[in-house]
Amino acid sequence: MSSLEVRQLSVAYDNAVALADIDLSVEAGSIVCILGANGAGKSSFLKCLVGLVPARSGRITWEGEDITNIKAYEAASRGVAMSPEGRRLFPDLSVYENLCVGGYLRRRDASFRSDLDKVLNYFPRLQQRLQQSAGSLSGGEQQMVAIGRALMTRARLLLLDEPSLGLAPLIVSQLAGIIAAINREGMTIVLVEQNARLALRLSRYGYVFETGRLALQGASSELLHNPYVTEIYLGGGSSRNQDRVRAPEQDA
Repeated sequence: MSSLEVRQLSVAYDNAVALADIDLSVEAGSIVCILGANGAGKSSFLKCLVGLVPARSGRITWEGEDITNIKAYEAASRGVAMSPEGRRLFPDLSVYENLCVGGYLRRRDASFRSDLDKVLNYFPRLQQRLQQSAGSLSGGEQQMVAIGRALMTRARLLLLDEPSLGLAPLIVSQLAGIIAAINREGMTIVLVEQNARLALRLSRYGYVFETGRLALQGASSELLHNPYVTEIYLGGGSSRNQDRVRAPEQDA
């Protein structure tokens, strides 16, 4: 059963087309990854889902409700939250205050404290840093705060934009385990990630974007062994041969 359905979605910035005619489905409780080079439209896709950029055309349905061009301030109340590329924390606020930003629509009641405890169970390193300014944290710790902030909205759809960017391999491995644990508790996740091997190992299904269009899709286990994906995204080739290696045509 799909909980997120995207049909013929197009996004443009003035006359520059970022996405064209994207069709995509995400099953409830699954992790779906989106791969692609810089400029492929991956971040624009997530921003459109959460209402940060408008759709030029097409439709987005979440849990049976049309959320096309939802206002960004309404996303949390619909159960949609994003941990953005670059974390986008408030550096002068404490870790605790940044987490509270995620729950700004909520009362500070028992459920709020329970969700905060859950976030700290996922990220125990933050327990000792609750009163520390977010700007003084390491990159990995900041990423933990960014994901925790999104979880504090009581999201049912979690959008992760490049969570491993700039992090050491050990921290990436720890984050991968935490993302998998969050998913095991029922969270539906859309993961945008340039670390294609990590993304495909975490996810059930994958989509490959190229210059704003859907080039390829399939089960993640199959994409891991797809010659085109291997050549372009898994270290089988250099960026110079991306123009000459073409994605296989999708079935009509």
